Amino acid sequence: MLKKLDNKNMGRGNHGWLKSIFHFSFADYYNPKNMNFGKLRVINDDLVEAGKGFGLHPHKDMEIISYVIDGQLTHGDSMGNNKSITRGHVQYMSAGTGVHHSEYNLGEKTLRFLQIWILPDQAGYTPNYGDFQFKWDDRINTWLHMVSSKTGPAPIKINQDANIYSLELEQAKEISFSVSEGRQAYLVQIEGQSTINQIDLNTRDALEIVEEDITITANEMSHFLVIELKKED
Repeated sequence: MLKKLDNKNMGRGNHGWLKSIFHFSFADYYNPKNMNFGKLRVINDDLVEAGKGFGLHPHKDMEIISYVIDGQLTHGDSMGNNKSITRGHVQYMSAGTGVHHSEYNLGEKTLRFLQIWILPDQAGYTPNYGDFQFKWDDRINTWLHMVSSKTGPAPIKINQDANIYSLELEQAKEISFSVSEGRQAYLVQIEGQSTINQIDLNTRDALEIVEEDITITANEMSHFLVIELKKED
């Protein structure tokens, strides 16, 4: 099963310094029919002006992954971490029993990043933070496995049966992705235009995939993120 999500129909937020697209219900955007996709609870496509950001605020019992598309993201938290990442890099925080953190754009240009929340497999984990600076070339015309479960092979491991991949596909190239029985995946067309199983996607569109293999053709240079996880009944 495939379902296209046109970005024009997604939720929106505009605070001047922050402009957001909400893939699922978040903040002032509430749609009871669009709360989550299995254990995937939040994908926010955020644009943050230089010198602005999210001040210290609390989280609990959530696996939070930030993927930078453009600019610089600086994370700080109550555990004493303070780290900046740039394009193609990932920050991860397990909020567990509770943690405060901040996210700022301390760079000179607009920051664009995807903020992803995944529900953990149980409550009450000890809070944890990590980041990884992936080489950009490792995702050109191949799937870069960035995030997995604790027993999976990816360098970033979270407390849930979920995998996150990134890809930059050159124009006219094709690549496949398999979503096996009992699994589902959520694909974000971050940049570019593509055709996936005869479905056309534009920048910021998304695709729900349930127990179906896909073939992606890049109509121009295209950048993707895929979150693959256990299918929910």
